[in-house]
Amino acid sequence: MGGRLGHEKEDPAKDSPEVAVPGEEFNQHEFANGGKSGTSKDAEAELVSEKVPEPSTEEESKSSPSKELPVEGGIPPPEGEEEGIEKSVENSESDSSSFMQEDVEEPEGAEKHPEPKHKPEKLEKKISETFFYNYEDLCSRPFVTSDSGIPSNLLVLIHSFGYDCTRQANLQVLDSQTLLYIAGNQLVLLDMKAKYQSYLRSSSGGGIGVITVHPSKQYFAVGEKGRKPNIIIYEYPSLRPYRILRGGTEEAYTFADFNHSGTLLASVGSSPDYMLTVWDWKQEKIVLRSKAFSQDVYKVTFSLENEEQLTTSGTGHIKFWKMAHTFTGLKLQGALGRFGKTAVTDIIGYVELPDGKVISGSEWGNLLLWEGGLIKVELCRTGRRPCHSGPVNQLVLDEGELVTAGGDGYVRVWDFETIDTADSVDDTGLLEMEHMNELLVGKNVNLSFMMKIHDHGQPVWYAQDSNGAIWKLDLTFSNVTHDPECLFTFHSGKIEAMDVSPVTYLMATTALDRSVRIYDFISNCLLTEIKFKQGGTALTWAPRVVNPKGGLIAVGFEDGVVRIIEIYDPQGLTIFAGRMNIKKAEMRLKQAFKPHTAVVTALAYERNGEVLATGSKDKTVFFFAVEDKYEPVGFIDVPGPVQALQWSPPSHAQSMLLVLCENGFALEVIGPMLGEQDTVSTYQIKDLPRRYFHFCSIKSRIKREEEIELREKKKQEKEKARLEWIKKQEEMGKEVEEEPEEPEKEEPLPPFYIPEEPSPILCGFYSAPGKFWLSLGGYDSGFLYHCSFSSNDQQKDPENRQDEPFEVVPMEYTDDNPIQRISFCISKLLMFCGMKDGGVRVYPLQDKELSVDTLDRYWSFNIHDNDYGQIQGIYSSYDDRFLVTCGADGNIFTFTILSPEDIQKELRAKVPSPRRELEKEKAAEDIEDPNAYSIENAKQKKEYDQIMKAAEDKKNEKRQKLAALKQEFLHLLQKNMELPKHMQLLREQFEMDHRICEEMNRQTAQRIQQVQKELAWEQEKHQIGLQKLQSRFRDMLEFDTVVVHAMGSNHQISTYRLLAISEKYYKVKKQSQAGKKRVTKYDWKGKEVEQRRETLKETIPVAGVTEEEMEVEKLKKKTQSQTAAARLLENQLEKIRKIVEKADKAKAKIMQRKNEWEELLKSKPSDNYENPKDIQEIKMAQENMGDFKLKTATNYKIPEHMRMNAEKKKIQLASLEVVIHEKKLNMNKWIISLRDLKEMDTPARASSVRSMRTMSSVVSVQPRVFEIEKAEPTEMDQEALKKERIKNIYLQETLIKRINELVVTFDAELRLLRHQKLKLDMQMKCADLRHITWFEELLLLKNFEKHEDILQERVNSLISEEEGMQWKLNNYLAQMEDKKSEIAKLQEREKALYATFQASLGENNNFASFLTKVLKKKIRRVKKKETEGEADEEEESEEESDDESSFESDEEDSGSEDEVFDDSVCPKNCDEALFENTLQLREKRLDIEEALAEEKKVIDNLKKEYDALAKKVKVVEASLDTAEGALEAYQREKQQRVNELHVVVPLKLHQVEYLVNGELPSDFCQALVFTNQSLEYLQQRIMVLQHEKTDQRELYKKAREQHKQLIRDKREMEIRIERLQENCNQLMMMKFGRVVNLEALQTLSINTNLEELKVKIMEKEQLQAQELKMWEEKILEQRQRLMMKMKENTSKLQQINRFCLERQGLETKLDTLQSKLGAEFQGPQKADLQDRERLIMLVQLQAQEAEVLKEEITLLRRKDGRIFPPPQPPPSTDMLN
Repeated sequence: MGGRLGHEKEDPAKDSPEVAVPGEEFNQHEFANGGKSGTSKDAEAELVSEKVPEPSTEEESKSSPSKELPVEGGIPPPEGEEEGIEKSVENSESDSSSFMQEDVEEPEGAEKHPEPKHKPEKLEKKISETFFYNYEDLCSRPFVTSDSGIPSNLLVLIHSFGYDCTRQANLQVLDSQTLLYIAGNQLVLLDMKAKYQSYLRSSSGGGIGVITVHPSKQYFAVGEKGRKPNIIIYEYPSLRPYRILRGGTEEAYTFADFNHSGTLLASVGSSPDYMLTVWDWKQEKIVLRSKAFSQDVYKVTFSLENEEQLTTSGTGHIKFWKMAHTFTGLKLQGALGRFGKTAVTDIIGYVELPDGKVISGSEWGNLLLWEGGLIKVELCRTGRRPCHSGPVNQLVLDEGELVTAGGDGYVRVWDFETIDTADSVDDTGLLEMEHMNELLVGKNVNLSFMMKIHDHGQPVWYAQDSNGAIWKLDLTFSNVTHDPECLFTFHSGKIEAMDVSPVTYLMATTALDRSVRIYDFISNCLLTEIKFKQGGTALTWAPRVVNPKGGLIAVGFEDGVVRIIEIYDPQGLTIFAGRMNIKKAEMRLKQAFKPHTAVVTALAYERNGEVLATGSKDKTVFFFAVEDKYEPVGFIDVPGPVQALQWSPPSHAQSMLLVLCENGFALEVIGPMLGEQDTVSTYQIKDLPRRYFHFCSIKSRIKREEEIELREKKKQEKEKARLEWIKKQEEMGKEVEEEPEEPEKEEPLPPFYIPEEPSPILCGFYSAPGKFWLSLGGYDSGFLYHCSFSSNDQQKDPENRQDEPFEVVPMEYTDDNPIQRISFCISKLLMFCGMKDGGVRVYPLQDKELSVDTLDRYWSFNIHDNDYGQIQGIYSSYDDRFLVTCGADGNIFTFTILSPEDIQKELRAKVPSPRRELEKEKAAEDIEDPNAYSIENAKQKKEYDQIMKAAEDKKNEKRQKLAALKQEFLHLLQKNMELPKHMQLLREQFEMDHRICEEMNRQTAQRIQQVQKELAWEQEKHQIGLQKLQSRFRDMLEFDTVVVHAMGSNHQISTYRLLAISEKYYKVKKQSQAGKKRVTKYDWKGKEVEQRRETLKETIPVAGVTEEEMEVEKLKKKTQSQTAAARLLENQLEKIRKIVEKADKAKAKIMQRKNEWEELLKSKPSDNYENPKDIQEIKMAQENMGDFKLKTATNYKIPEHMRMNAEKKKIQLASLEVVIHEKKLNMNKWIISLRDLKEMDTPARASSVRSMRTMSSVVSVQPRVFEIEKAEPTEMDQEALKKERIKNIYLQETLIKRINELVVTFDAELRLLRHQKLKLDMQMKCADLRHITWFEELLLLKNFEKHEDILQERVNSLISEEEGMQWKLNNYLAQMEDKKSEIAKLQEREKALYATFQASLGENNNFASFLTKVLKKKIRRVKKKETEGEADEEEESEEESDDESSFESDEEDSGSEDEVFDDSVCPKNCDEALFENTLQLREKRLDIEEALAEEKKVIDNLKKEYDALAKKVKVVEASLDTAEGALEAYQREKQQRVNELHVVVPLKLHQVEYLVNGELPSDFCQALVFTNQSLEYLQQRIMVLQHEKTDQRELYKKAREQHKQLIRDKREMEIRIERLQENCNQLMMMKFGRVVNLEALQTLSINTNLEELKVKIMEKEQLQAQELKMWEEKILEQRQRLMMKMKENTSKLQQINRFCLERQGLETKLDTLQSKLGAEFQGPQKADLQDRERLIMLVQLQAQEAEVLKEEITLLRRKDGRIFPPPQPPPSTDMLN
């Protein structure tokens, strides 16, 4: 504030004393502005070793801040600089603009200070460890205007009663008995033992933003607020300023934290820069800085394990920082946490874990675990309940446990290991866990911050409660743990109102925390408090004229209630005599009434104490007569919400009430006359005289007038200077010519402005009758306005009035800091002003009248918080010795006025004594309902009720009259009915006018229709409700309860009340078991063997077509010509085909035999082969025989088919419900059929009875007829009647007998069905018990299902992975087998090639050795390799054959002779065809060898991959075994938990065979429940197993004998095979002379390669002959065409030649005739010569053309492409001539 307004005055830096401070030079005003100096940065960076002398006189010291805003402290020169500071320091701070970019968030990394590259190095100066600043030079001081004579110690702080509990982290612990917290501009050190406070002032006067304590508790840091605030490090307990950190932020610090070692300090600023700064605080240097975020940052901390990592959090974000070393230096790199699927939340509390993870709180109470900038898991309690019911405000990692404090008042302790290893188990990202311990501090407690310290070795926690308390907690959670102890209580949040006692040193306060408190500001203690249902908003202490003892206060609340509370000393009550621990004071509700419907904002007692006025935001002022019981007088309406009320002082002649409204209205009303108001129907006073004042803004006009005055003053000064200059010029004897001045262009004057919304009135007071002062906020702040009510008020509408003040007093530096509260001391010598920025101003008033001269001198001091600590109340004590202030920051301060030495030590507050017989009075009835009627509303309600009662009475009177008339009319109708019919009147004749009835009916119909319309919604609502009830309770019923009673007994039977079962149960029953079946490794291993066998079958080469056959087929498919050569070729092919077919048949036979042998060998079982049937039987025996483990055994292994999961259990339950339903349904059908039978019999019997009755009625009617006719019956009639009677009696007996039989039968069936139903009931009870047991198992299985699914999924994934690997292994094996078969084929081809070569050589070939060497010679072949992305490259490679055939050694032997002979030339006398064939075979051999090398290389690679994959398979198998073991263990654990469930088994006594000494034991724990069938089966099984054992021995004996016989047969077969082999060899020796391979001999019956080459040669020759013939025909044709063209051209040339000759001859003749006559006879010799030359040239030309034709013919024969035209000789001029 001072910085902003300081520019409006003269710069005081000229007169202010200079001081030398390490790091910067500041004057006193500059430090008041946050340390912003006009000196250069180089000057700021240097440490000056000289001390500048201070002003010597008091006037000089006061001249510096002459017209400044209160200078609230500066940083003076440190003491002992020369000794404390070593040589020069490197520049600790560069221009702040190089570090900050406003409103633009920096990238994730922010650099260290950039240092100039070529800057000369300086010697680094270090601050001495023993250097301290002087606190007296640092702390801010009150501002006093110069020459005012006001002492600087006008107000001295005594005590702070409040606590800013809503401020973040406003509680620090210095030692076991000292707490540290912020109170406005004060830092309070509270000694808890002595209950003593000591204070430290802020240095800038702008407030304190944050405090933090060094880990060693030796220092604490105070971050301030204001322009360019500082952080001051104090030493504890000396409280001396140790270091000052400058330039960390622009406006205020919000949080700071030391690292674990205490060497670094991290701070974060508020808006606008949000700067994160890391300090080397001992050297006052900035290490790193970066913009933290673009919104509010709540917290910054170092990691405990890694001090190069920091974390910040705030509004909707969390950010993770690290100090990174880069090539440009050390940087701060930040990574913003991403919430992902989780909702964005403000993060207040968090803690770093040792492994780098961070766990934070959230607004909804869950914990968020962060890893790598992302949320790893969200933690909650079981049942998806939040960890705290509200935000998690703090998290602390303490001794391996995580402690959380929440807004719900709970402190919970969590297992750190569980949290550190937590991971999400599903897509929700939630993990449920439970806390280990918890402590409920109290109800209505909001824990926001906690600190731990050890007191006598025991850990103690101090907690900050945002609801206004400081707690001492014991979190040891042991048997001797202490309960939470509330050390101090305060108001929570803003203090709404305050007042002081008029008779003693007591003050009362109230706030929205619903409490009213009484403080003793002499003893500095809280005397008593009382709480209500609503928060207090206004308070006033009753004056002496109302209560001479000063024991009465009136308090207004936010629900419109006003409560009168009396304060008394309980020691004065008789009932407390002799009791101990009596409080010093107590409060008691005396009366409660509700005059308003909105917040009560003002209370004021009339000067005589007869009337209490209350004002509210409901725009009413209510008056009460002040008596022992307050009685309402009436209320008036005002134009706006009431801001303040003030009665005229006693000096005024008439008692008037000044009402100030928020919307700019002020009105004055006369106090109402008591007892003269008419309050029968309403309390509103309408004729009360009043005067209005509607404030009209004049600030813009004042500013405009000031601007005009300033411009006029400048013009006058300019004119005065011009005249002086002219005068000087004239004195010097110079003539001055006055030039007309050009008028200067003036800037436009500021316009008039009136705000659209009127400025609010903040406070005001009377100055004289009809006159008053106002302080306004908003646009019109900065002045005190003296206003008056108009004497000739014309009763204008208040809304249309525009009134202006008649006097305005400017208040210095209040444009943006208006006066909130004004009060005067009792003597009226001092005026106290409470400011919006929390400051207090004191104006001395000599003449007791306010004016410009009076208010230009003042004393000012910032006390409360500068941002939100506006003054809510400021009052002096009844004797003007003390001043009390309260603010919106929750703080309450008391000051002494003038020096504290003037206060006598014996002063003490006196609590008023209680009234007589106070203890006998009943407690006043309070108004607890916030919706209760106000006094006026209650009056209106009462009046309305009276009116309604009178109306109801009239209605009742009319109803009684109508009822009397109705009775009279009914009596007349009765009389009419008693008359004879001919005398009776018709009903219509009673109607006087039918139109009346019609009208009434019409009206009735209309009313019915209207009522139906009105009730249509209700009708529809109830109808829908009925439908819902029916659908819920009736529609679902398949059978309701039907009771069928027996007819001859009391037996009865009822149906089951049966609900319709859903179709899904039937579907579940029909479906197969849909459980999660787990495939074991044994299953897929069996599958693997089968798959491998199938693969091997497919890979076995089948005897088929060889390459030779394919080539022969290709030869067959060639088109055969019909020429003789073609027929020859066809015969040759047919011959080859027959030979090949013969060879193929032999080969097929051989292959068939091979396949049969392979099939036979395949069917041979291996040595470890086991019969699957035997394996199955062994498995069954293992499962069903041997040592059975009970399910309760620890080593019990659950069989695969018996494993149960939730899905299977659901199916079981569904099946059971279906069975139960079907059983009950069948029984219900039987009962219903029995009921139907009863209903069918009943109508038959009823018809019989009715017929009997009819007949009897006929008999009975006839006598009546005769009786009427008065005739006697004859004898025949009597006889007929007698017969009829006998017949009816017989019929009756028959029917009765039949009925009895049906009844007996029905009762028997009912009893039988009842017996069956009883049995079914027993079964249903057993089924219900089983259903309950299964349902419990289902619940248990659901709990296990999640983890079991994870384990099962792990096993399944490993199984699938192993299956995939096994498939790959099988694939590799199949490929290797394929490659081996390919190698075998290639080797066979190689052998065939050598055999072909030997056959082509024939016998006794002289060149056999040479050709063999040519065939086996190693040749470097060119091989093309294609590489991806490159062109084809050629490289030479030498291929070596690794053939294992018999020819390999020959190749090696001949390798040394390769260079001796030349294989490129055929030797003499050697068949060239054979030589060419050898070369071709060599090429084929090389191709085969290359293919063999490639295949072997591929096999090697496959083998390597196979081996590597086999190792992986082993690893996976091990993992699979481990996973299956874990799953098995979990299944066992699940089975154990299931075994713990109780199962009810109903038994009869004869079923119990577990007896002890012939009696039933009391404990059946060791008994087993076994079915009789199972027991009999086990007994029979013993005999069966004995028989099986005997049979198996016999079978084994027979198998052993068979085995011996087979061994003997095998030996005989081997001997026979050897004998046959010897005979075969002998026959081959006799026929061939050696042992040969018959298969090879059969396959090599013809040299297919040679025959193939011959056929190809024949084909080529035939094709070439045809092509040659075709070309010869084409040449002949072209020659004919050429000759024709030549002839044609020759004839044309000859014709042209003739024409040319004729032309020449004619021209010559013509010339001759013209020149000479007879010349033709003179030169015949010349013409002959020309003819000769012409013919020679013609011959030459024809010779050239013939040569050209020959060349063309040659070209055509050689198939050359182009034909050039013959060269044309240049035309000869001679020939033309």
